[in-house]
Amino acid sequence: MIQVCGHWVGPQQRLLLFAGPDVIESEESVRRHAQRLKQLCAKLQLPLVFKCSFDKANRTSAGAFRGPGLEEGLRILKKVKEEVDVPLLTDVHEVWQVPEVAKVADVLQVPAFLCRQTDLIVAVAKTGKVVNLKKGQFVSPKDMWQAAQKALQAGNAQVVVTERGASFGYGNLVVDMRSLAILKNLGLVTCFDATHSVQLPSSEGGKSGGERTFVPVLARAAAAAGIDALFAEVHENPEVALCDGPCSLTFEMLEHMLVEVLAIRKALGHERE
Repeated sequence: MIQVCGHWVGPQQRLLLFAGPDVIESEESVRRHAQRLKQLCAKLQLPLVFKCSFDKANRTSAGAFRGPGLEEGLRILKKVKEEVDVPLLTDVHEVWQVPEVAKVADVLQVPAFLCRQTDLIVAVAKTGKVVNLKKGQFVSPKDMWQAAQKALQAGNAQVVVTERGASFGYGNLVVDMRSLAILKNLGLVTCFDATHSVQLPSSEGGKSGGERTFVPVLARAAAAAGIDALFAEVHENPEVALCDGPCSLTFEMLEHMLVEVLAIRKALGHERE
């Protein structure tokens, strides 16, 4: 069990939600999404960490939209975080980014493709901020114990490990729900990324596709498996989102999914009454 932004996260605790748009499209867009998510989580009595990226450094093609970059992106995130009063998660791709990002973000995320990068994990851990380690699409759940140990040995026990699917041939991912049980049995605080798990990598030529219709199905299964946190990307209009629109939920889909997930957790006794 760990504390994330003032909330206990782990067995028998309230589900933690990491949610937001994939990438900064504009300051106003980030503000609108943060406000709507805060209102929804207040309604459902869920702890929220707002997530959004200043740079998507691992896009399929060189011409894909990446975001405003470090300086402008952090300015926007800092302003929205203060105005809306929400804790913030964002990802880092290189060690040199870590000190500046740590000044703004409450949770620093190590992307899935970088989950074995020792120097990056150690640098993130040494900030003292919560660390969210995305499990690589090419990594077994047992191997994430070693990745988590890099952060723990750097002096930071505030580690979340997030399952986001495994490569299944070319252009597809599959979620092995055993992974969540394995991660929990290793003593790790476990999160499920329900939206990236339905991604179809590089399936649309110069960009990735996705199957958002299956997001609630996987989220319900993960809730039954006993996750501690849920990660979801949401967009007010996924059809025009500049990144990962096919995977992103509408706000209406997100609310319906969360109600189902919470009902499953209550029925199975995964949360305190």
